[in-house]
Amino acid sequence: MKKFIIAALLINVCVGVFGQTVAEMKKVLDTTHDPIGYVKYRLKKKYKIDTISVMSSTSFTGLADSLAYKGKIGKVYGPWKGANYLIKVLGKVPNTYYHVSHILLDTSLFKKNFADSLSVTIINKIKSGKSTFAAMASTYSADRGSSSKGGDLGWFVRGAMLPQLDEAIAAHKKGDIFKVWTPAGLHIVTIQDNPKKDVGFALLLRVIL
Repeated sequence: MKKFIIAALLINVCVGVFGQTVAEMKKVLDTTHDPIGYVKYRLKKKYKIDTISVMSSTSFTGLADSLAYKGKIGKVYGPWKGANYLIKVLGKVPNTYYHVSHILLDTSLFKKNFADSLSVTIINKIKSGKSTFAAMASTYSADRGSSSKGGDLGWFVRGAMLPQLDEAIAAHKKGDIFKVWTPAGLHIVTIQDNPKKDVGFALLLRVIL
C-alpha cells in the first residue's frame, strides 16, 4: 500500500512539473528576445528553424503553412496531439498574390484546333453578357477542383502556377480575359482582383519537447 501511495505521488509530481514546464516554456518563449538562446542554452532542447513558403492565402496543405500565414509574429503555438513540439513564429516576409479564375480545356480530350475555337466562343459569350465566367467554368472546365467554384483559384503567389500562367497573369490587369496554353491544356483566364502584398514566407522555430 505504501509503495502504491509513493508511486502515485511520483506520477502526480511528474505530471504537474511537466505541465508547469511546458506552460513556463511557452510563457518565456512568448516574451524573450532571444528564443533560440533560451531553447539551446537554458532548456537544452532540440530545435529546428524552418523557412515556410505560403503558396495560397485561401487554402493550406498542412499545419506549417497555416501557422506561417495565420500565426502572429512572436506567438508560441502547441503542443498538439501526436506532434509533441512547440512552434514560435519568428518573422514573416511579404510576397505578391494574385486572384484569378480559369477554365481549363483539356487537350487530351479536345484537339488543339477545336479547343482554340471553343475558347473563342466561350470568351465571346462572357464578354457579350450571354453567359458568365462561372457558368462557363462549371460547364467546360476540366479542373474539377475549381469548376465547382466558378473557376475561382483563390489568392496565390507568383510561382505557384505553371510558368506560362505566371507570366501571363503578371502581364494582365483586373477584368482582363485571355487565353494561355500550358502542358495541361488551354486556359481561359480572368483576373479577379488587383495584385496585393501578403504573407509569403515565415520563419518558424520548432522546439522538440
